Formats: sequence, C-alpha cells, structure tokens
Amino acid sequence: MPRYALQIEYHGGPFAGWQRQAGGLVSVQGAVEAALAKLEPGEHSLTAAGRTDAGVHATAQVAHVDLAREWDPFRLSAALNAHLRPDPVAIIACAAVADDFHARFSATGRRYLFRVVARRAPVTHDRGLVWQVSRPLDVAAMQAGAAHLLGHHDFTTFRSTFCQSKSPVKTLDRIEISDRPYPGGVEYRFDLAARSFLHNQVRSIVGTLDRVGAGAWSPDDVRAALLARDRAACGPVAPPQGLYLVGVSYPVDPFAG
Repeated sequence: MPRYALQIEYHGGPFAGWQRQAGGLVSVQGAVEAALAKLEPGEHSLTAAGRTDAGVHATAQVAHVDLAREWDPFRLSAALNAHLRPDPVAIIACAAVADDFHARFSATGRRYLFRVVARRAPVTHDRGLVWQVSRPLDVAAMQAGAAHLLGHHDFTTFRSTFCQSKSPVKTLDRIEISDRPYPGGVEYRFDLAARSFLHNQVRSIVGTLDRVGAGAWSPDDVRAALLARDRAACGPVAPPQGLYLVGVSYPVDPFAG
C-alpha cells in the first residue's frame, strides 16, 4: 500500500482536538479521515506527528496515511481539500513517502508558537487565535525566567497530570520571546522548539512566564518551580487558543522539492 505524508493546517476552534473522538465529538483527524473515505471508501487511519488539544491550531501538522491506490500527490491534496470544505482544515502539502516513514517516530523536532495580545479593547480579527491579556508584559523579565528552562530537565512541574509520557525529562532547545506592535496594544510571541514535548508543557510554560511578565513572579521563581518537580508549583496554564504547532522536522524533509 503506498504511503503519503500530509502537511495539514487547521483552526482548532471548532474541534475537540486532533485525535479521533468517541461520542460524536468532531476532531481534525476525523475530518481528514472522512475526506479520505470519499476518495477511497472504507476506514482510514491517520497518524500525526503530535496530538493537539481542543482549541489548539496548526500551520504545519504532519500526518501519514496508507492508501489502496497510487495517487499523484497534487491531485490527492486537491481532492482532499475539496471534500474538507467548509471545515477550517487544509492540506497544504502532500508527498509520497517510503513505507518506513512515520509522522511521529521519524520526527526529530517540533516547534510551537504561542501568541499573546495585550490590549484593553477585545480582539476581533484574531478572536479565538490569541490569548488576550489586559496589561503589558515585561519581555526582559520573561526572557530571564525562560532561560532557566532551556536544556535538559525534569519538567514534572510543567506537564499535565494526565500526561502519558513515560518520562518527564525533556530537552528544551529553544524558547525565544519577542514583541511587536498590535493595533491598540502589543503582541508577544513565544517560540519553543524541542525534539518532543510533554502534554500541556508549552501552555504551562507560557502561563508561568505570563506571571513573570506581569510582575507577580520573579525570573528566579521559574527556576524554583522547575526544581520543585511538583505540578502544584506551576503557574496558571495558558488557554489553548494562542497555541500553534508550526513545524515538524525530519532527517529528510518529505515535502522538499
């Protein structure tokens, strides 16, 4: 059976997350699998690089699927997009890949973006796409706090109690924080990269750094929370709507060329 890699963009607002859900809940995986069934009748099973939670978005999720017949990748993506309408899901790239390509286990890195907007007036065009806060944040203080999280650590404090990972130890390769003008306010962007992440790790980190940026925590409090290895030591968990999966890396880019 030929295998195809799909690069998928979606707005997470209408979905109960990436993963197929019981009880009739709508998922991104379910939407794409339903579109596949219109091309090749029967059941299909997509495997993704990562399972995003309800309300979380993606600009570059990667998944693979095995199909019964060979497809031209361009025609496959176009046909899937036709059947996905009007769901806010799009196949932005498609490639035939080797049988041993695995969207999750072949991945060597993942990158997430979290967007925070500080302004008094409600956001309109970015509603459901950012976390809005009412007061400006101190970028330098957040950068100082984030520096304690770089590298190889036990991230027990920053993972969900429902996390299924066998180990809380991860290596955070990058966490960059920047600000930019936003109409009536300012936007803060958190760019994080690692080989893999724990469940709720990014949202827990951003929520904690928000406390630092607001002046409620010092940068050294982030280090203390990390060393506590205790979920109760974490700051508030940021809401899902500001989070985007923006990149998955592989030893060889399946979509190159």
